[in-house]
Amino acid sequence: MPNPRELDPGASPIAFFGYELRRYRQEAELTQSSLARRAGYALGTISMAETGRRAPTADFARRCDEVLGAGGALIRIKEMIDNVSSRLPAWFRPWVEIEQAAENLYTWQPLIMPGLLQTADYARVLFSNEPRAVAEEVEQNVAARMDRQHILEREDPPLLWVVLDEGVLGRLVGDKSIMADQLGHLLSMAQRPHVTVQILPLNSGNTTGFLGGFFIAHARGVTNSVYMESAGQGQVSDRPDDVADITTKYEAIRAEALPQRASLKMIEEMRERWTKS
Repeated sequence: MPNPRELDPGASPIAFFGYELRRYRQEAELTQSSLARRAGYALGTISMAETGRRAPTADFARRCDEVLGAGGALIRIKEMIDNVSSRLPAWFRPWVEIEQAAENLYTWQPLIMPGLLQTADYARVLFSNEPRAVAEEVEQNVAARMDRQHILEREDPPLLWVVLDEGVLGRLVGDKSIMADQLGHLLSMAQRPHVTVQILPLNSGNTTGFLGGFFIAHARGVTNSVYMESAGQGQVSDRPDDVADITTKYEAIRAEALPQRASLKMIEEMRERWTKS
């Protein structure tokens, strides 16, 4: 983990941009407020960019580069970020930017592990089993998914609240070794103070949310957004009605889920089954 006061520049291209933005600002002996005034952006935008919580726009990178005399360095890093984003489906890119700014992320998953908690091997199986999968594209998709997970490694990660259907733990993806490693990774992540994992048991009788998984993103001063999964591609929305509907579904599902301690015990038991079977 990076030092609490420092952003790890190797965590992701967005983290690298934030690290370099802070470094150039400090070398110019400017405060965040001074840079905000000179670049024509809000103080909060500077702060979120420096902590890797917001992907820079092309205009933001250009203005900061000019003010700080970075000689195009910040613009080139922005281009690097764009290259990484190009590996994601166009319809999914807006959600990744929303994730970067989120302070709280809530998700319900009835079928598979959420992308933020998948191992590379687990993700590789999912992408490989898609119709007309091409090996090179599979590896690009896996790399993009692993890059996305870096938000959980930054100095101020979002709080991640996960509810999984019990069936996710027992559904074979790949082979038994991949499943054992995936559940081990899930347990490891659930030990972090900013990650909570709960399991909805099969005998709960709750059918809310069985039509698809979803994410809810929340940040102070920003409109809440939701990402709703569907066949082929998902849908991103910040419409109040959509957000309210998905939030109500999430609370109904979580009300029937096991507490975290009991959930982790169930995950451990299932991991042992995959290990021994």
